[in-house]
Amino acid sequence: MAGRWVPLRGRADGDGFPLLCLPHAGGSASAFTAWIGRVPGVSVLPVQPPGREARYSEPAFVEMQRLVEELATVVLDDVVEGRPYAIYGHSHGALIGFELVREVRRRGGRLPVRLFVSGSVAPQCGAAEEGPPVSGMSRAEIVGWLRRLGGTPEWLLADRDALDMVLPAIKGDFTLRERYVYAAEKPLPTPITVVAATRDTRVRPDLQYRWGEQTTGGFEQRTLDGGHFAVYEQAALTHRYVLEGLETWL
Repeated sequence: MAGRWVPLRGRADGDGFPLLCLPHAGGSASAFTAWIGRVPGVSVLPVQPPGREARYSEPAFVEMQRLVEELATVVLDDVVEGRPYAIYGHSHGALIGFELVREVRRRGGRLPVRLFVSGSVAPQCGAAEEGPPVSGMSRAEIVGWLRRLGGTPEWLLADRDALDMVLPAIKGDFTLRERYVYAAEKPLPTPITVVAATRDTRVRPDLQYRWGEQTTGGFEQRTLDGGHFAVYEQAALTHRYVLEGLETWL
């Protein structure tokens, strides 16, 4: 099962510190491919959700709890295996990462040493991102929305067949986000680092900083100059923030 969820594991530094990376809505493990081997001492492990790339034939999860239950089993039993680890989640992946940590806590499993999040409001803020619900948009509306958001290659938006391959995952991920209802629990002991982009039109900075309310283990704020996908576009600086957050473990 781990091979489906973490397909690039064999390319990562097996002796490095495990960093599970969860992609944005509609994104795949390949969003973090360029990070592999670029973060000294860290084994970057991109997570592959169903409904995309090699898992295209599998339906995307549309219920958060079902997703994190399966992913927690993979992480604890097949990936981490008792070792210290950290989680990085961008946008949609940030929310999944947060709920994954809470599911691990409910099971009494080993918690990550740090949770890195970017491109997402704090979970208690609800669906506060700007814009209408994506799951109910028409094809043309989704294309226009993706073009305005940035981060999606123009060739993909113009290629009808290629777009047909990714639209189910995009709609599935946003259906999950729109159905998600935050349930209050005690804050996590896991430290949280939020990486906020200064020109992200989808996410208000003040609502990103409220991630600090979700931890008693320490909270750090870092910024990037850019839009919603700045963490990928300025990967070197993002990597520096990761290394700073994991300094005592490397």
